[in-house]
Amino acid sequence: MLYGLLIIIATISCLSSCKNNDAQQPINLTQYVDPYIGTGDHGHVFTGANVPFGFVQLGPTQHTQGWDWCSGYHYSDSTIIGFGHLHLSGTGIGDLGDISLMPVIGSVPTTRGKLPDESTGIYSYFSHDNETAKPGYYSVLLDRFGINVEVTATPRVGFHKYTFPSSDDARIIIDLEHGIGWDTPAEGYIVQENDTIVSGYRKSKGWAKNQQIYFTAVFSKPMKNFIVFEQTEQKEGNSITAQRAYGQAIFDAVNKEPIFVKVALSAVSIENAKLNMQSELNDWDFEGTTANAGNAWNKLLSKIIIETSDNSIKRSFYTALYHSAVAPSVFCDVNGDYRGSDAKVYNDTSYINYTTFSLWDTYRAAHPLMTIIHPELTQNVGKTMLNSYSQQGKLPVWHLMGNETDCMIGNPGIPVLADMILKGYDINKELAFEAMKSSAMLDERGLKWLKEYGYVPHDKDPEHETVAKTLEYALADWCIVQVAKELDKTDDYTYFIKRSESYKRLFDKETQFMRGLSSDGKFREPFNPFRSSHRIDDYTEGNAWQYTWLVPHDVRGLIDLFSNEQAFIAKLDSLFILEGDLGEDASPDISGLIGQYAHGNEPSHHIVYLYSYVGQPWKTATRVREILTTLYHDAPTGLSGNEDVGQMSSWYILSSLGFYQVAPAGGIYVFGSPLINKATLDIGNDKIFTINTINNSQENIYIQSVTLNGKPYTKSYISYADIKAGGKLVFTMGNRPSDTFGIDKNDRP
Repeated sequence: MLYGLLIIIATISCLSSCKNNDAQQPINLTQYVDPYIGTGDHGHVFTGANVPFGFVQLGPTQHTQGWDWCSGYHYSDSTIIGFGHLHLSGTGIGDLGDISLMPVIGSVPTTRGKLPDESTGIYSYFSHDNETAKPGYYSVLLDRFGINVEVTATPRVGFHKYTFPSSDDARIIIDLEHGIGWDTPAEGYIVQENDTIVSGYRKSKGWAKNQQIYFTAVFSKPMKNFIVFEQTEQKEGNSITAQRAYGQAIFDAVNKEPIFVKVALSAVSIENAKLNMQSELNDWDFEGTTANAGNAWNKLLSKIIIETSDNSIKRSFYTALYHSAVAPSVFCDVNGDYRGSDAKVYNDTSYINYTTFSLWDTYRAAHPLMTIIHPELTQNVGKTMLNSYSQQGKLPVWHLMGNETDCMIGNPGIPVLADMILKGYDINKELAFEAMKSSAMLDERGLKWLKEYGYVPHDKDPEHETVAKTLEYALADWCIVQVAKELDKTDDYTYFIKRSESYKRLFDKETQFMRGLSSDGKFREPFNPFRSSHRIDDYTEGNAWQYTWLVPHDVRGLIDLFSNEQAFIAKLDSLFILEGDLGEDASPDISGLIGQYAHGNEPSHHIVYLYSYVGQPWKTATRVREILTTLYHDAPTGLSGNEDVGQMSSWYILSSLGFYQVAPAGGIYVFGSPLINKATLDIGNDKIFTINTINNSQENIYIQSVTLNGKPYTKSYISYADIKAGGKLVFTMGNRPSDTFGIDKNDRP
């Protein structure tokens, strides 16, 4: 128990469940968080109770399934089948929903049921009028039963409060069948240990092929009976092992008397779940736990204090910061045990192990933001990735619950790890380079053909998406080059610098697009740069218009492929203007369109900043402000695409501050158009970085001049080193493009 307490204290900045008093937190920033932002349209964000980067995300799972229910919840819906302890946020695939509890009155069918007849299943209708969501807390009234549900959480424990009407047959169902999306139960085990404790596990397969979640549930009131079901069939005894296992705790409920349940999770064992419970939630103080969760969120939000007269901007900004901290999720117990990428159990008390890495999305903005304001988390993520490499033989691609899903393309773990090294994080550089190089030299996912042909030919790789794969591998290889240079590995530098230029093979100078190339060097025909066929053409969730710009590591090299800078600019201008038919098979991820620019999907996120590379930073400013003010807003439909585990929100945060990291590693943040008047960033080590924006307004969107620490600063970008040194960055804005700022070639990124 002592060790568990020490772990929580040591990681308070990202996993705090400790108490914070008002004197320490004078600013209530959680008031600006609206968890419903992104729950409508295609945002797919999690709704419920959790703490920053916690393992437990406890919230409602709805009856409806489908793409817009990847998190288990969509604002358009009005049904709830249970309150699961694990959810995803913003993904394009659904999974988890594990260990679901559902309070009911009387006997109800332990099955999903059919709409709209509640009596056919376990679900209940609800109204948003009787629902509350805020950081660390969620509540709702279940109309069918008249039960008020409230939930909160610590990093590894979900805390439920159920207020029943008067009943001699109040029940709390433990549902090990229902999950979300691709999830399928494999085996569930439930056992009543005494009249207040039920434990068990749920093993399932889905997006993550081998999920194991162990739990222990403690009730505040003794059960008068406990029964078990295999799906809808009641079984004898007080324990069950079945694919679709249920347990029902039955109580006498006094009107308005709350019954509390604490549910601790572990990916290792029931015993570890109990240890997590003992360490994190050893009392029944629901209000205190809710306050602690809110304080943990307020502490995190306080890492960036912004000033603006527009409260809608505050709501969008702090909700974005909130969403950026749902994942990665802690994936170890308080004693240091965790389940590795090889499904074996390890113990390491030197760091905090994590999971839920949507790296194809998050290497672009979420991790560059993390390196600035979450140094402790960044360090632990780096160690997690290296341990994952040691266990599975490659860096993570899309890691979930200790499983490699291999979802999406490229080697997105390489930029994340390289970025940490280049920014000076205490990472084992030799092991990291070994991990990056080994991951890049495998024969899987098109890499065999890349090594043989210098690109991924469209007639060789059966998984399609060969243009996107080549481009993603090129930028990852460039990241290896930067680390090879630092470690003086000349042969590796020479090899990977050539591979990092593989994008040039795909550029068709006649059409000025990146195109699918066959193994005999011929471009695929027919060709339509507007058309998209989801996951079966040459691009990943996009078209040629969007992917031609995916060379963030070598923008100058991309520019040189065009006849001159003016040709590059003309093509880039056209991207934001041209309309075209995407086709009936187009990816639903192509959203948030401005012309052919698709802000709703990550490969486009750096594109607006490319104008600064050709001395036209005012065009970057125009487009950045347009996106910030039209494609984000403080409503359920406030995201123009999937949140993608913090990436969409991180783009908003960085761009609102006034800059964005274009190159995938190394820390060159290109200026755009700051949306806020002032920001104070807590960058760790007792250092503060302040951003002031003078003459900022809806009209004054163009940077006229910049000072850094009181001295004139003419470059249209800033380095990570300058940010992390602490100091003061001042933008002076105007309503017309500057004739001088950022134009000179020596001042461009």
